[in-house]
Amino acid sequence: MRTATGFAPVADAFAEVLADTNGGVAFSVVRRGEPLVELYGGLADPATGRRWTADTTAVLFSGTKGLAATVCALLAARGVLDPDAPVRRYWPEFAAAGKDAVTVAQVLSHTAGLPYVENDDVDVLDTRASAAALAGQAPLWEPGTRVAYHALTFGHLVDELVRRTTGRDTAELVATTLNEVPGVDLRLRTPDAQAERMAQIVREPDYRLSTFLTDPVRRRIVERMYRVLTDDPELVNSRAYRTSGSPAGGGVGGAGSMARVYGRLADCRDPLVPAPALAAATRTHAEGTDAVNDRPLRFGLGFELADPIGTYGPVAEAFGHSGAGGGRHGAWPEHELGFSFVTNEMRSEDTDTRAARLLDALHGCL
Repeated sequence: MRTATGFAPVADAFAEVLADTNGGVAFSVVRRGEPLVELYGGLADPATGRRWTADTTAVLFSGTKGLAATVCALLAARGVLDPDAPVRRYWPEFAAAGKDAVTVAQVLSHTAGLPYVENDDVDVLDTRASAAALAGQAPLWEPGTRVAYHALTFGHLVDELVRRTTGRDTAELVATTLNEVPGVDLRLRTPDAQAERMAQIVREPDYRLSTFLTDPVRRRIVERMYRVLTDDPELVNSRAYRTSGSPAGGGVGGAGSMARVYGRLADCRDPLVPAPALAAATRTHAEGTDAVNDRPLRFGLGFELADPIGTYGPVAEAFGHSGAGGGRHGAWPEHELGFSFVTNEMRSEDTDTRAARLLDALHGCL
């Protein structure tokens, strides 16, 4: 574990976070390819007492969406995927049920009106089957008129677009492009040989989803949206989950790898994505109160952006993606740095202050 000169307050904040955890935590910060903070500790498996080490990885949940957004930004930069094009250009079947005008940008910015798969018989981990079901499904509202987080369906839709435009899936492109960044090892399909490095996901007592939401009618919608978390709490620790390839939440990696990806995205000298494409992906495409969850949102093209509740710390401009249970991964472009907080102890959003404390301490060091 280490912190660069001047970043001792981050280590102090991390020690407080670690003392308050029943699982494990890791926090990394990278600027222009150089690690400024590399901290980890606690238990990778509370049941057995296995310790969290420098090599420990964990399920990233929706932190995975930031990797998918990066892949889509790279495809846009190469002219392979046009965010302004209608989805039907690449995926003709998607035009059914009044969706002929839905654009790629609306899919990426969570305004397509398809927050869950209506057919509950479709395997939640079967991305292709789920995408086919969504292609024939009518949107819940006129696309583009409301924003609502597409917790799982974002992955189904994006993966089908990636397949239709490249002939490969998102998992393969993450493995062959993002893992070219030095020090990065991220997987959407984690092989058995790497499973022993993974932390076991645990939940705090009374863990809750969608903590901004009080309406019981929309609560039932949330339960359909988050089937992967609500139907079987142990599914996220299964082989089926870690090999699913889901761009919505199936990613596995460590804080160091995530921070290095976002550090490269924010590196003006050697950006991972060309500046024009990154600027398009990180400007506001959707903003407002989530039509399902009542949470304030601000989206670029797949990336979450700095929002009114300070998800990405005390900065005016930031982008990245958070994950269920407390994960927080992103970039502060003004400072050319990337950061990542990874944990295996899931906590409810309205009570979890761990990442916020670390980001506040980091900002105070800059």
